[in-house]
Amino acid sequence: MKHFSKKHIEEMHHLYRINLINSVSGFKSANLIGTKSEDNIENVAVFSSVTHVGSNPPLLGFFCRPTTVLRNTYENIKSTGVFTINHIHKSIIEDAHHTSAKYDANISEFEVTNLNSEYKNECFAPFVKNAPVQLQMKFVQEYFIKENDTILVLGEIENLFINDNLLENDGFVNLSKAEIATINGLDTYAIPTLEKRLEYQRPKTSLANNQ
Repeated sequence: MKHFSKKHIEEMHHLYRINLINSVSGFKSANLIGTKSEDNIENVAVFSSVTHVGSNPPLLGFFCRPTTVLRNTYENIKSTGVFTINHIHKSIIEDAHHTSAKYDANISEFEVTNLNSEYKNECFAPFVKNAPVQLQMKFVQEYFIKENDTILVLGEIENLFINDNLLENDGFVNLSKAEIATINGLDTYAIPTLEKRLEYQRPKTSLANNQ
């Protein structure tokens, strides 16, 4: 097994270190975040850091890198208070990944890819058309992380749209049916398959009785 000490990591070539550290946290969610500026310019960008924060209220968060460089998504969210989260699926992986390119704020990623925007429920921000799972989000709060100058953006789900065939009777969303992608590292995409669902776990009776 390959071993890397902290010293090894610190002395690595920066590109090698970026690939390594971005991979070892495991597979990450693959989402397109849709926003629109106050000048009505649409923006859509790929994010691999969207994470569940809580179910009641329904909160999700994602991380923004340092705001000293161009961050159209963050700026649009702060100015309008609205954004959408759209799951990336197999047929749009290449176009979704291209949204990571650094376009100027006056250029919409919808114009330079085959991705299409759509609007529903009077949401100001655009959804990605045909995304199997679409979430309308309201900006709630941001938390600055001083250790690496990143920002955790917190949002609450206002409306949720899910393809009918993905939703099971108990509320579980079977993402594998829609070939939802996941991200390994920075630039590698995989399509997970559902292996099995397991029951809620309780302590084994014999061990619980001995305590």
